[in-house]
Amino acid sequence: MSPSQPIAITDISKEDVQRWMTGVNEFDRVMGGGVVPGSLVLFGGDPGIGKSTLLLQMAGNLSIKGLRALYVSGEESLKQTKMRADRLAIASRDLFVLAETDITVIEQHVDHLSPQLLIIDSVQTVHHPEISSAPGSVSQLRQCTAELLRIAKSRNIAIFLVGHVTKEGTIAGPKILEHMVDAVIYFEGERHHTYRILRAVKNRFGSVNEIGIFDMLESGLKEVQNPSQLFLEERAHGAAGSTVVASLEGTRPVLVELQALVTPTSFGMPRRTSTGVDHHRVALMMAVLEKRVGLLLQNQDAYINVAGGIRLNEPALDLGLAVSIASSFRDKPVSPYDVVIGEVGLTGEVRAVSRIEARVMEAQKLGFKRVIIPYKNTTGWKYPDNIKVIAVQTVQEAIQVMLEGVRHG
Repeated sequence: MSPSQPIAITDISKEDVQRWMTGVNEFDRVMGGGVVPGSLVLFGGDPGIGKSTLLLQMAGNLSIKGLRALYVSGEESLKQTKMRADRLAIASRDLFVLAETDITVIEQHVDHLSPQLLIIDSVQTVHHPEISSAPGSVSQLRQCTAELLRIAKSRNIAIFLVGHVTKEGTIAGPKILEHMVDAVIYFEGERHHTYRILRAVKNRFGSVNEIGIFDMLESGLKEVQNPSQLFLEERAHGAAGSTVVASLEGTRPVLVELQALVTPTSFGMPRRTSTGVDHHRVALMMAVLEKRVGLLLQNQDAYINVAGGIRLNEPALDLGLAVSIASSFRDKPVSPYDVVIGEVGLTGEVRAVSRIEARVMEAQKLGFKRVIIPYKNTTGWKYPDNIKVIAVQTVQEAIQVMLEGVRHG
């Protein structure tokens, strides 16, 4: 084998990356437009969240299109995998199942079968016989992942590795695993909700901001085409502490309901509990409301929830969070036809957010009548019809508009 030689970057031919469309549009969006041959993808999520179900659905769809797929299960027997396939109505002669954990035996079957898609469920169960440590150990994970990376690149096979997660929600094992693979995808959601969120945290072939949303049904995972409508369908009108915000997940604006419950504390130290949003952000917004708006919150418990089980971490939710807390504290409901958008600074100013037009258009499409936005976002775009745009500069102004009926903008 001759040693490699340096090549001028201008002499390297650029070829369009071929992608396989799985037929699951939400999955394809998160992957950057489909599965890339020769890629190695790490797929993580809590136990029972639906990782194996989604990957088996994807493999079934691709095998029906004529691609040969090999599903290697290190945790379930062949009969258990067959039961799941029957529940998902998967029946394809090009989808093969193997119950094996020895990486050398798996490679022999890959050589014999020549699949175009390989799924390892899970990488923590695979071991190399020449390494004495137990499966799932750091040395085993590093060696097996390196072997699978070599197989993916040398044979141009797309490989998906299912990874266990720790109680903190990160992939179990050394961080080097995430550096070695081409993409790291998390499948997340609340165990008591049927909604599941597919999110990329690393992707060499696409954006890391895109999300896919699924509904977990008995027959498998079903794509959610209109997530905003889904997250708002059970919203109670006229309830204090409920506010609709517009979050941007990748290229997709999503409207969700923020709920706040503020009550006098029974203990010396008030509680601050949040689900679906960073609790540090909650504490910060309460401090801003106390200092800049004059709300006495230091002796109040606060419970914050993002309805629907979705998790949001965008600064554009700040203003909606502040309005929800103020609404619950004053026991004054926000209009059910209002949407709030804006980042809040420590001085109480409302700062501009990205892609304001897409957010407002989503609110208008779902029938909302007013949208409160940062003053700095008022220029450079055309307001849509049938929705009133109100610009505010401070949190105080936003609360006056939404809770006191004071007109601004």
